[in-house]
Amino acid sequence: MDLKQELFKQCAAFVNKRLQTVEEIISSNQKALQSETKSSAGDKHETGRAMLQLEMEKASQQLAGISLMNQILAKIDASKTSDIAHLGSIVITEKANYFLSISAGKLTAFDKDYYAVSVSSPIGKILLGKKVNEEYSFNKINNKVILIK
Repeated sequence: MDLKQELFKQCAAFVNKRLQTVEEIISSNQKALQSETKSSAGDKHETGRAMLQLEMEKASQQLAGISLMNQILAKIDASKTSDIAHLGSIVITEKANYFLSISAGKLTAFDKDYYAVSVSSPIGKILLGKKVNEEYSFNKINNKVILIK
């Protein structure tokens, strides 16, 4: 398996793990809502239901974010290479290695660290469209693109 396919696989696993976690939260909250019965302490009951409703709304927003990440991953062609950094590119710089995909944090493949970053993140926006030997500054630190895969 080549490097790009390995990083892509790790990003997909990251999304699936998040999806599983959010689905568990939703299921748990639905059970809690169903088990809530009207007690003599009415205000306490209403507060508990309101808190569960807020948790459900938060979980549904997270589901929307997961759906968006899946859409972005679906656009990545692991076999495509280019001289210009684009969605799906691996960008090797003097200071760090990046996989332009989704914001999945630090990934390790073939004993090297890579940062999976979204093209809409601050560093992703800077790297998008860069070519080998181009220099850039991020957080007041100068850096240079060494390789694009």
